Amino acid sequence: MVVMHGKWGNPQYISFFGRKMEPTCAFKSIEMPWSARRNYDETYSKAIEEIAAQVAAFRAEGYKQVLLAGHSFGANAAMAYMSVRDDVDGIIALAPGHSPGRTYERGIGKAAVDEAQALVAAGKGDQRLTMVDVNQGKRQDQRMRADVLWSYFNPVGLGHMPATAAAFRKPVPFLWVIGTGDQLYQAGEAFAYNLAPPHPASKYLVVEATHDVTPDVAAAQVKAWIEALP
Repeated sequence: MVVMHGKWGNPQYISFFGRKMEPTCAFKSIEMPWSARRNYDETYSKAIEEIAAQVAAFRAEGYKQVLLAGHSFGANAAMAYMSVRDDVDGIIALAPGHSPGRTYERGIGKAAVDEAQALVAAGKGDQRLTMVDVNQGKRQDQRMRADVLWSYFNPVGLGHMPATAAAFRKPVPFLWVIGTGDQLYQAGEAFAYNLAPPHPASKYLVVEATHDVTPDVAAAQVKAWIEALP
């Protein structure tokens, strides 16, 4: 299982969850471009390539099934990956986060997103911009290249979960885990989960938890779901 942390986090944030999956499932927690240290240093397409490299590493070690699991932005990435590649066998989305369509509609960072789109179209994607980034109600100024900004914050791009769910390259077991205290809880199954290709092992799991602690609260149920996979 490849495990991905959330926005402004690091691999250690999600490793506790990964260790709870052992020995049922070996895991590797990888640092993504949206970590606190990397600070959006690569585009979303590059992030997909980094995930693919770890998937390939597991295959080279002889693993027959490889799952993608992510928390918050990491869940967003697991779904984005499945929309462009078909070399994994299941998706675990823990408290999915990062909704560029919603923030754009609310006007948060909209000017920067529009400027980034224009710069990329003009072949000036390496120009750097500052925008307001939002993480569970917290706002923080981020500075990044225009091509990077557009790749993550395009309101209908790889970060738009309804679109990536609908674009899964093949039907795979899809576990969506959401806490009752999560901002996305009210959106329900119709937001993105129901748009993915149906699979008999897919499940929409609701737990009593806030966004931050959902992986830990749901760990035992996630492990049981993995053990029951065909």
